[in-house]
Amino acid sequence: MRCPFCGNIDTQVKDSRPAEDHVAIRRRRFCPACGGRFTTYERVQLRDLVVIKTNGRREDFDRPKLERSIRIALQKRPVEPERMDQMISGIVRRLESLGETDIPSHTIGEIVMEALARIDTVAYVRFASVYKNFQAADDFEEFVHELRPPDLTEE
Repeated sequence: MRCPFCGNIDTQVKDSRPAEDHVAIRRRRFCPACGGRFTTYERVQLRDLVVIKTNGRREDFDRPKLERSIRIALQKRPVEPERMDQMISGIVRRLESLGETDIPSHTIGEIVMEALARIDTVAYVRFASVYKNFQAADDFEEFVHELRPPDLTEE
């Protein structure tokens, strides 16, 4: 593993342990050339995924991009980082287990929304506002109205 500080290719693993509910390995590394310490994560990748955008463009699946969008949706929400990492790993495993290497972006968006809805409704609405491209306050209002259970007192 190349040192991110000095570029040395001879780094040493000082500690390894399971991470993200045993679906990844966290390794603490040390660079003997510059003394830098850094952490890497090793995950199983079942297949290389390709995202098919709505305009037909194809691009490689980018886990860090997925992580960023979920972290933005969950920003300042009471969700532990470990729970967030587990959710992201679960989403990636689900995408890999679909059996296809080409996955439409709307499928990814729906899976993310489903996962967010289970852990935090505010994050779910935040993500949906970007994913569904809300343009006005009315769009939010309609979406939130659909989330609420019917009022049984109005009859």
